[in-house]
Order: sequence, then C-alpha cells, then structure tokens
Amino acid sequence: QVRLVESGGGSVQTGGSLRLSCTVTGNSYSTYCMGWFRRPPGKEREWVATIDNYEVIAYKFSVEGRFTISRDNAKNTLYLPMDSLRPEYTPMYSCAADFFPSDTDLPPNCFEYEYHNWGQGTQVTVSS
Repeated sequence: QVRLVESGGGSVQTGGSLRLSCTVTGNSYSTYCMGWFRRPPGKEREWVATIDNYEVIAYKFSVEGRFTISRDNAKNTLYLPMDSLRPEYTPMYSCAADFFPSDTDLPPNCFEYEYHNWGQGTQVTVSS
C-alpha cells in the first residue's frame, strides 16, 4: 500500500522560497511516475512538475526555471524547491506517485497520467 506524506508548506512573502517534500512508503517497484500538483480554490487541480525513474522531467511552462523537481531514492523522497514565489502560487500542493512492474507499463508521459496514489497536500500561502 503506497502512502505519500507532504511537508514543507507554509507562509512566505512574495519573492521568497520554500521547499516541499514528499516521503513515499510502500512502493515495491523501481519504475515510477511521480509528480507535484496544485489546486487553487475553486479551480481544478493542475500538474506542476513530474519525474520518472529515468529522470525524464516535465514542468508546467509558468514554473520552469523557478521550480525544481528531484528525487532522493535513498530516502524515497520527492522534492520541489520553489523560488520567486508569487501570490498566484498560493494553492494546496499535493504529490502523487504510481509504481509499475516493468518499463512496458510506464505511461508515455507522467504529466497526463491519472495517478492513483496521492498525499494529503500541504498548503502554500504567498503574501505581498
């Protein structure tokens, strides 16, 4: 049973930085898709950044160059350092992950894939 727990959210002023972390437990396979998503109030959830076991990374255009996605395999932790934060980047952030028995089961990409395992989310608030 895969479990994901996010941390690192909080309040920060415009231009500040935060680093989100997502600790994953219960994973059995080395082939995976993982990603960060955000859901502003009243809006649908959108992907922010994704990564797979081959380190194929995709970013939403608006965050490219400001956000980073990385994974520490030894700690089973996914990270999202966020720089130059703005008030519009003030939603709930969630991590997601799915693991696959083999490379043949890996989706063609990890940002359009419908994940089954989600964390509870961590709130990010950016103020002026």
